Amino acid sequence: MLKKYWKFILPILVGILLLAMPIPNGLSYGAWIYFAIFMTVVIGLVLEPIPGALIGLMGVGILVWLKLGPAGSANLDSNISASAAIKWGLAGFSNSTVWLIFAAFMLGLGYEKSGLGRRIALFLVKVLGRKTLGLGYAIAIADGILAPFIPSNSARSGGIIYPIVSSIPPMLGSYPNDGARKIGGYLVWVSLAATCVTSSMFFTGLAPNLLAMETALKSGFSGISWAGWFISFAPCGILLFILTPLLAYYIYPPEIKGSKEASIWALNELKKMGKMQAKEYLMILLAVFALVFWIGGSSFGVDSTTVALSVMIGMVLFNIIEWNDILGNRAAWNVLAWFGSLVTLAGGLKNVGFLDFLANVGENYLQGFDPSFAAIGLVVLFYLLHYFFASTTAHVTALLALFIAVGGKIMGIDVDQMTLLMLLSLGIMGIITPYGTGPSPVWYGSGYIKSSDFWRLGFIFGFIYLIVFLFICVPWVKGFAYKFIGV
Repeated sequence: MLKKYWKFILPILVGILLLAMPIPNGLSYGAWIYFAIFMTVVIGLVLEPIPGALIGLMGVGILVWLKLGPAGSANLDSNISASAAIKWGLAGFSNSTVWLIFAAFMLGLGYEKSGLGRRIALFLVKVLGRKTLGLGYAIAIADGILAPFIPSNSARSGGIIYPIVSSIPPMLGSYPNDGARKIGGYLVWVSLAATCVTSSMFFTGLAPNLLAMETALKSGFSGISWAGWFISFAPCGILLFILTPLLAYYIYPPEIKGSKEASIWALNELKKMGKMQAKEYLMILLAVFALVFWIGGSSFGVDSTTVALSVMIGMVLFNIIEWNDILGNRAAWNVLAWFGSLVTLAGGLKNVGFLDFLANVGENYLQGFDPSFAAIGLVVLFYLLHYFFASTTAHVTALLALFIAVGGKIMGIDVDQMTLLMLLSLGIMGIITPYGTGPSPVWYGSGYIKSSDFWRLGFIFGFIYLIVFLFICVPWVKGFAYKFIGV
């Protein structure tokens, strides 16, 4: 009985144990209560005994009842009114970044409903799929084309790419329990690895990127544009994007080197789809519109969220999707509830003074280190700690504001640059475990890669991605980005 409910019990137990511990010097009782509830939420997000959005809402609800979280609420005897408490609790749901995520989810729905996403993927398989390596690149390119417009890599990789990729190995006699290494294992790994790279390459390629940006802004980060994000990661991202199918080809080689059957199958599937429909052309126009204004939004004086919401409305007006599709998009509404509560919770840590306390503690331990070494060390630690998180969202919620606060207390560290590097690493760190990013369980669950190989490949690719990131992205951000994109 206990085994069945341990995921429910453990987060609550951790919260109770924290409350029972002596309060550290320099921290108020209210701040310590807030931290205990916050950690209960984070562990709940990792274990997910109930939906993550509900866990976040429960955490906010408890804190609103206690009137903890608004600025000046660290002391339990502070005169925080009920209206001020609920205003703080609901603040995350009026956040523009949260609504950008919501609207961008609808763009992914447009690609799916119009058939454009499937057509793009099939076309690439038809053109590049005669060789196994070419098929790997077709999968990566398809993901790369969709990534700027679909912030859920679960929807992109698991919803659009997976059904196509999973149809190919059986045609070549490759099944999860019989001949997985013929071609299935290779295609599965490339699919997951490619989406991790594109998730870092584009600001709108991974939903937690947007949550992380909002968390960073609340922690003092100066901010960066959509184009600035892409430029900052481009040298590292383009190299990893090109290398990933090739690395997988040699590190986890397929037994079948040619796959003309895949190309023929894709051609037949395209014939079944027929000519491009008006909805697909309209979807292309709306996607280009979104991309232009996301890249040049600051020049046009238009906010990214305004663009995303306008495109969402446009898709309904042009009948690409229906209003009922918006109402019925459970994933988008779930993310709205989830991220709205997490933005609120992350901001409360600063309001009650907990981040300042931790920053002072970190300063005492790291003050003697060279600033450049300390900054890189924090970035690497932030990356490696993803082994302990089954969700990038939980990782961001638990650690990002803390690491920014610690870095900000170390003399000589450029906190903006360090923060940007941590933001850029969120996608690629998803490769290290079978649970590291949204679509990981989908590809892991396909059965084409056994568990030991999945962990081994995650370690190898995670190490390669980190090394390339450190040796290319770090000096690029410190040099070029500092001068030209204001970071």
